[in-house]
Amino acid sequence: MQSERIDSRALIQRLKLEPHPEGGFFRETYRANGNVTREGEGALRSASTAIYFLLCDGAHSAWHRIRSDEVWHFYAGDPLDVHVLDAKGMLVTHRLGNALDHEDAVFQAVVKAGDWFAAVCRDANGAALVGCTVAPGFEFSEFELAAPGVLEARYPQHRELIARFGHKT
Repeated sequence: MQSERIDSRALIQRLKLEPHPEGGFFRETYRANGNVTREGEGALRSASTAIYFLLCDGAHSAWHRIRSDEVWHFYAGDPLDVHVLDAKGMLVTHRLGNALDHEDAVFQAVVKAGDWFAAVCRDANGAALVGCTVAPGFEFSEFELAAPGVLEARYPQHRELIARFGHKT
């Protein structure tokens, strides 16, 4: 079944999205008033945050990691793949999309805290609007883009995939 096409430029304006450092466009839509602390830390964090995230025009979300769990939610457009590498080098790819239209897709996928991940639309000319919910809440101070060559050296069995979704400077 054909996915509903997204007018990326109109959606960027309508949702007031801005370029994200990892690629794509985003806007924070929610930051909990309540705070939590991580076990063993004293720093307060919002209990949860949420964003809209749009991948379009051949862009990808470059390899990065954060210190909180992140739940990805599919909203509209084409399926995308969320590639996740855990500390042991195990690779899992979640196909995020409309599960009613795409048998191999799911509406939600979880990336565990500390795992490296990257995302890309299955169709290079496609666009996908998703949401990401992070708990404890997202802080840019805990966002880490993979340095060139570091992941390839650590996980040589996934070198080709890692190189495809590196950060574009």
